Amino acid sequence: MGIAEYEIKDNSLKVTDDARRHFDEDGCIIVRGLLSDSELQKVHGTVENPELVKHQYGRPDKKGKEPKLVLWQHPGNDVTGMVARSRKVAETCQQLLGGEVYHYHTKLITKEPYIGGTFEWHQDYGYWYKYGCLFPDMMTVFVALDDCNKENGCLQVLKGSHKCGRIDHLIVAEQTGADVERVQEIEKVCDLIHVELKAGDALFFHCNVLHTSSDNTSGNQRRALVIAYNRASNDPGPHEKHPGYTPLHTVHISHILIETNKNINISELHAYIFHFVFIYRLRILP
Repeated sequence: MGIAEYEIKDNSLKVTDDARRHFDEDGCIIVRGLLSDSELQKVHGTVENPELVKHQYGRPDKKGKEPKLVLWQHPGNDVTGMVARSRKVAETCQQLLGGEVYHYHTKLITKEPYIGGTFEWHQDYGYWYKYGCLFPDMMTVFVALDDCNKENGCLQVLKGSHKCGRIDHLIVAEQTGADVERVQEIEKVCDLIHVELKAGDALFFHCNVLHTSSDNTSGNQRRALVIAYNRASNDPGPHEKHPGYTPLHTVHISHILIETNKNINISELHAYIFHFVFIYRLRILP
C-alpha cells in the first residue's frame, strides 16, 4: 500500500476524518496540485533570484555529490512567505497536528543535474529535539517545485515509522543521520515508499517520519520548498538556533499572485547566512 492521496479543490483542502486517520497511522499524506501552475510560476521566479541562489550551501555526500540548501526563519510578505502563510498549507497543518501552529523555518533544497547529492536517513525531530522542542508536535510540508522521481532523488519515507519515536542521531557519511542499525530494523517492519511528485504536489509529514533521498542521476534539477511548523503549545521560547513563537497571520493563497514584494527578504537572509553556514559546518543541520 502506498501513501494516501488528496487533491486541492477550489484552491482549498478539506481535511477529512479520513485524512487525519491516514496522517496519524502513516505519518504522512500526499496532496496533489497544492500549487497551481500560475502559483508555481510565481514561486519559480522568486527562488531563481541570484541573490538567493548564491547563498545555497552544500556538504559532499559519500559519493562526493552535494545537495544544496538555504534556510530562513520568518515567512515575511514575499511569494514564498505567502505559500508558508497560506491557509491551504498552514491551516492544513493545524488540523493535522490538532492545534495552532507557527512557522518554524523554510528551506529551499536543490539537487542539481548529475551532481545533486544524497540526504541520509533522518527524522526532522532528530534535530529539532536538540533545539529545545519537548514534544514531537511538529511537521514538514515538502512542496515539489520540479517533478520529483527516482532518477532525480525524490523523497523516500518509511511509512508509519513515526510510531517508533525519536531515533538517536549520529554522524553518518559526513551528515547527521539516524542510527543506521535502528533504521535497518525499522525497514523490516515499515514499508519503504518512493514519494514521486509532480511539480506543485506536496507531501505533508510528521516530524518523526524517517526519510531520505538519493542522489540526482538525471539531467533534470530537483528543487523543493520545505516548510516546517511547530505547535504553538510546543514553543521552547527563544533559542540560539531558532526564534520563539510568532503568531502566524494566514492568508488566502491568492496573495501569491498579487504583485507585492516578489522576492525573499534578502537582508534577513544576509543576517542569518553566517550563522547558518557555521552550524551547517558543524553538521548540526541535515
